[in-house]
Amino acid sequence: MEEILRRRTFAIVSHPDAGKTTLTEKLLLFGGQIQVAGAVKSNKIKKSATSDWMEIEKQRGISVTTSVMEFDYEGYKINILDTPGHQDFAEDTFRTLTAVDSVIIVIDSAKGVELQTRKLMSVCRMRNTPVIVYVNKLDREGNDPFDLLDELEEELQISVRPLSWPIEKGARFKGVYNIFEEKLDLYTPSKQTVTEKVEVDVNSAELEKHIGENEAAKLRADLELIDGVYEPFDRQAYLDGQLAPVFFGSALNNFGVKELLDCFVKIAPSPRPTQAEERLVKPEDSKFTGFIFKITANIDPNHRSCVAFCKVCSGKFVRNEPYYHVRLGKSFRFSSPTQFMAQRKSTIEEAYPGDIIGLPDTGNFKIGDTLTQGETLHFKGLPSFSPEMFKYIENADPMRAKQLAKGLDQLMGEGVAQMFVNQFNGRKLIGTVGQLQFEVFQYRLENEYNSEIRMEPLDYQVARWVAPGSPKDVKDYVVPRSTLVYDHFERPILLFANQYTLNNFMQKNPEVKLVEALEVDDTEHLEA
Repeated sequence: MEEILRRRTFAIVSHPDAGKTTLTEKLLLFGGQIQVAGAVKSNKIKKSATSDWMEIEKQRGISVTTSVMEFDYEGYKINILDTPGHQDFAEDTFRTLTAVDSVIIVIDSAKGVELQTRKLMSVCRMRNTPVIVYVNKLDREGNDPFDLLDELEEELQISVRPLSWPIEKGARFKGVYNIFEEKLDLYTPSKQTVTEKVEVDVNSAELEKHIGENEAAKLRADLELIDGVYEPFDRQAYLDGQLAPVFFGSALNNFGVKELLDCFVKIAPSPRPTQAEERLVKPEDSKFTGFIFKITANIDPNHRSCVAFCKVCSGKFVRNEPYYHVRLGKSFRFSSPTQFMAQRKSTIEEAYPGDIIGLPDTGNFKIGDTLTQGETLHFKGLPSFSPEMFKYIENADPMRAKQLAKGLDQLMGEGVAQMFVNQFNGRKLIGTVGQLQFEVFQYRLENEYNSEIRMEPLDYQVARWVAPGSPKDVKDYVVPRSTLVYDHFERPILLFANQYTLNNFMQKNPEVKLVEALEVDDTEHLEA
């Protein structure tokens, strides 16, 4: 039980460029995992970010896959999942949110709440996930903090409570007052060291000494206003997902990050129960259960291997013990389960609820699979979204057909893109949410599997799965500017040129039920 209580598993999410990966780096710095924090875009620091380990991530300065990192901090064991911000990889992020107990949302103080942040927040609301907001880039000119708080409440549809407060911003930025600990944190721009903390009574003359008269008067007025407008911090409301604590700082300059981390470990939830179709699985249950929420190929470029990421939901995972794979109905032993620091990994003997472990995958796992000690359980809620862009793929080098088949199989298992087969001509096509995914897909096939492909764009933008219970022979229903394809579970999908064609089809064929997103499993569990 003690092991469960000391675990904190969370994801860092945001719109692209708000500073998520930079924040992750600083958290790792405090956790003692790295001595020098890398940067996503920097000339002075020659180290790329730890969580951006893929070659393409280093080149472009963006995250394209979720990285898993763990460290110990003041007696707590922290598991961080750094997610891609770019909307083309949103699917990876949505799946990751099913495996965490809480979320830190990073907001750029100049841009405020952006589109991707809203989408991610809607996923958190669906699951009542506790959320902490970190307002970043205060060392640059940005919006007024009170305006930002109003925007957060309005856009994210959640009550907020500031637990730290900035003193000026941009070039005049002096620091933040830590409301949670009642301390003053003075700002000194530094990418690698930690700023000094001063315990100070807000109402004493000492405050003026540190930050000057005008600023001191403004800070007192702001704090008074905060106490008058916002409810006191209520941990239960935060755990229920109704209240979001807000912190201010600059991740690049390592400011306000430690305050966030110190408060986070105290208030964030330990592993929470997980809903399976059969029952509610509690972390303190004696028997082991876990589910696969992500598969990554080629973490080690020297070995063409896949790793399945498993979230431990209950019980205790022990190395070399047999565990039951529910979908295949077989037992497996894992001789080398691993824990991660992005790409670096180390073998572990045991893992507890809340931990994320990597299991070697030789093709036995699909996203959404469950492992138990003999019980038949199905964890739900791992969505598969309908793609919006489609391209036919052709092998450019017939001599390397085997490498291509392996590459396609492994990358599809990761959920990078979805592969379909056209019912009328048998050609393979892949579907993604954005253009960038095609580029990443092609790049990884060439560099990791040594196989080249040609792509041919298709004129379809809307995909819908045909729900069970619809008439059997779907072929008869294909209308002009639409086609029929099958996914890797052999489920029929209709592709339409645009929304108009889809609406036209629905009017003519009301008996055919179409759905936009599906649970990723082989069963008939469908969600409209």
